[in-house]
Amino acid sequence: MKDTLTFDQLPEAVTKMQEKLDNIEQLLLQRQEQSPEQEELMPITQAAAFLDLAIPTVYSKVCRKEIPVNKRGKRLYFYRSELTEWIKSGRKKTAEEIREEAVQHLAISNKKTKVF
Repeated sequence: MKDTLTFDQLPEAVTKMQEKLDNIEQLLLQRQEQSPEQEELMPITQAAAFLDLAIPTVYSKVCRKEIPVNKRGKRLYFYRSELTEWIKSGRKKTAEEIREEAVQHLAISNKKTKVF
């Protein structure tokens, strides 16, 4: 635990805190500037390369509505962020994660079934 600040130490502490806040603000601004680049639309060739799939495979996934897509005329476009989320949605849980969920579920169920 940190020592309590004295009145004389407050100006220095406030200065350090302001510097840290400025650094956090800069990091957030940099992150916001990077986000629009990820939101650029990709044609099917780039999307297939990003997913490491053959173009016909991407077309078949689009036809089966398995993959997020934007259509303009006869052209298909994909957002990188949507494809990334689509990939993440297919993540399989580890045995430990499943076990932890089961424990939490049982704990909640036991609380509901207790009679007071």
